[in-house]
Amino acid sequence: MNYAAIKRRDVANGPGVRVSLFVSGCEHRCPGCFNPEAWDFAYGRPFTAEVERSILDDLAPAFVKGLSLLGGEPFDPRNQPALAPFLERVRRAYPDKSVWCYTGYLFDRDLRPGGRAWTEHTEGMLRNIDVLVDGPFVQGEKDLSLRFRGSANQRILRCAASLEAGELVFWQGET
Repeated sequence: MNYAAIKRRDVANGPGVRVSLFVSGCEHRCPGCFNPEAWDFAYGRPFTAEVERSILDDLAPAFVKGLSLLGGEPFDPRNQPALAPFLERVRRAYPDKSVWCYTGYLFDRDLRPGGRAWTEHTEGMLRNIDVLVDGPFVQGEKDLSLRFRGSANQRILRCAASLEAGELVFWQGET
């Protein structure tokens, strides 16, 4: 897997100061996407063990609230084999920090068994994500006043809580 960028101190992609990893590769190709260069799976640099260690180090300060995954598309089946074990390492190292993930897939359709993005790694990723912002960016529903999402169709879900409840649990703040 390649990554497009790492923002080591980000305040736009979840609450508080966060480390944000922008992965490369996306098949959604949403018109109006803020990051079209990251559609290419070969864009950026390889996501190596050294890069993982660097991100884990960046998460260490107490003022850092957590990790945000963006893209590209973190849940593309080609990115999941690298991200699933990485998220497990993040969760083990920092159980009190939150993990946010942005995806163009829908939690209750595409990221469930039989869904178009489901792989043997999907559930492991979902179990280590606190908040999932799901749904493709829709230019006609773009709204700059929305918090932590680009278009009105996108949902902000408490991911692990939704898995446990067996129904959608919407984010109400913090985490």
